[in-house]
Amino acid sequence: MRPVCGACGLVAYLDPKLAVAVLIARDGRVLLGKRGPGTREPGKWSFPAGFVERGERVEHAAAREAREETGLDVVIGELVGLYSSDGEPVVLAVYAVGAVTGEPVAGDDLTEVGWFPATALPELAFPRDRRIMAAWLASREDRG
Repeated sequence: MRPVCGACGLVAYLDPKLAVAVLIARDGRVLLGKRGPGTREPGKWSFPAGFVERGERVEHAAAREAREETGLDVVIGELVGLYSSDGEPVVLAVYAVGAVTGEPVAGDDLTEVGWFPATALPELAFPRDRRIMAAWLASREDRG
């Protein structure tokens, strides 16, 4: 069932919203942000992320969100993956970061940021966060 305009018959598609996240790594550790009040899963950790704006390139949105949430200027690298779940209205595109300038500071929706070993992560906000880490680690192993 989809909503339809009674006057003209136009179907109102309720499309999913696209969000982006960045996986920032340094010296075998990944940068995560502790989610603040007013966010989903406050107090838990996740990748810096946010929504893609209408008309914005996905890679530009990823770099913008990294800057807004961590204060870092980044160069977007490879796509780690696309993540969606049944019943979840958000599709998440995750990019690895190729280069980083600056030191991270919590901004936007975060209360703090921290570097964590990929194999010793804090309490993560979303089940997909572990899937993202596994995909990223596997892609690194594939390269030798």
